[in-house]
Amino acid sequence: MAWWKAWIEQEGVTVKGSPHFNPDPDAETLYKAMKGIGTNEQAIIDVLTKRSNAQRQQIAKSFKAQFGKDLTETLKSELSGKFERLIVALMYPPYRYEAKELHDAMKGLGTKEGVIIEILASRTKNQLQEIMKAYEEDYGASLEEDIQADTSGYLERILVCLLQGSRDDVSGFVDPGLAVQDAQDLYAAGEKIHGTDEMKFITILCTRSATHLMRVFEEYEKIASKSIEDSIKSETHGSLEEAMLTVVKCTQNLHSYFAERLYYALKGAGTRDGTLIRNIVSRSEIDLNLIKCQFTKMYGKTLSSMIMGDTSGDYKNALLNLVGSDS
Repeated sequence: MAWWKAWIEQEGVTVKGSPHFNPDPDAETLYKAMKGIGTNEQAIIDVLTKRSNAQRQQIAKSFKAQFGKDLTETLKSELSGKFERLIVALMYPPYRYEAKELHDAMKGLGTKEGVIIEILASRTKNQLQEIMKAYEEDYGASLEEDIQADTSGYLERILVCLLQGSRDDVSGFVDPGLAVQDAQDLYAAGEKIHGTDEMKFITILCTRSATHLMRVFEEYEKIASKSIEDSIKSETHGSLEEAMLTVVKCTQNLHSYFAERLYYALKGAGTRDGTLIRNIVSRSEIDLNLIKCQFTKMYGKTLSSMIMGDTSGDYKNALLNLVGSDS
């Protein structure tokens, strides 16, 4: 399933929310769970992981109206560590959450380019516009200008290009002649010359529609006798290579891309909790079930079995609730 077809497929949703929803008792349950000494983490998990994001926003309103407190701030003061990070992530409206992740990736010393690449390469034009709007509202700055200030060279150019969302053409129209021309241009810009014409790669990868790019990749393989991925790996390196490969992966199969992100977040020593939390939270109401199927196909094990082996305590229980059953 390619990325431009992947939006809001009901069978993909792991967190559907409560069918008989009333925010007031939920708010009360949360208040009681955090009142006095000690916290009832399980009660917090039971409410917040079993409600949709829209329902969580209503619970926060009810909490404020009933108890005069901000729910997110109260959760932050009662919880800690990775579990706190996950629960707080659930409380953000989707676009504001992604804006926050981008902001956190750029503030302070060093930039987490991987986070910026992941979000910009995998979202539709409409989603990117909403994220930019949320970013400006919450941080009083332009996302595009912050990316320009925080990155440089070809990486800056590819990120700014991706932010325009030009690949998002759902018409499915492909001009076979242009696809061949693009494939020849990519070959001429990389394998054929000494050195690489990075701008040619960036222009084609960031401005052509996904359907068109699929055809370009096929034609490229005929001309170059190697895949576009192999050429990118041999022609570029570092964050620019990661950005280009991410565009290719999201074009070919969005669910495989996210499955791979989750797998490498869990594989080996230590867990990349930021990646794990962000991808589970942000895909849980879009296509996490489809990502789980792809995960099992690609790695021969389930996502939840890897989470069980790699995390513990309340954090693990909350993640497993969000991921849902393996059926």
